[in-house]
Amino acid sequence: MVPLHWYLLLSSAVFVVGVAGFLTRRNIIIMFMSIELMLNAVNISLVSFSRYLSDMRGQVLVFFVIAVAAAEAAIGLAIIIALFRNKATAHVDEANEMKG
Repeated sequence: MVPLHWYLLLSSAVFVVGVAGFLTRRNIIIMFMSIELMLNAVNISLVSFSRYLSDMRGQVLVFFVIAVAAAEAAIGLAIIIALFRNKATAHVDEANEMKG
């Protein structure tokens, strides 16, 4: 059986990669992918704690996180398409004109 701290190390590594990708890249598609990485890192830690404690609540919560991630991806894709139609770019720095 794999120890709990290995899963937590994997989860923290994936989360750090997501944060680094979000902070360093200016492409909105890469930023959304980085957010998805961070959500998946949280899912890994929730499942590992759920398995370690023999409790199903963490695994049920993962389904809600996946549903929120799917909604975020759908709305994010709509925003990206609207941005690309208006500005013909996917860079966040050039999207100033979409402010309300």
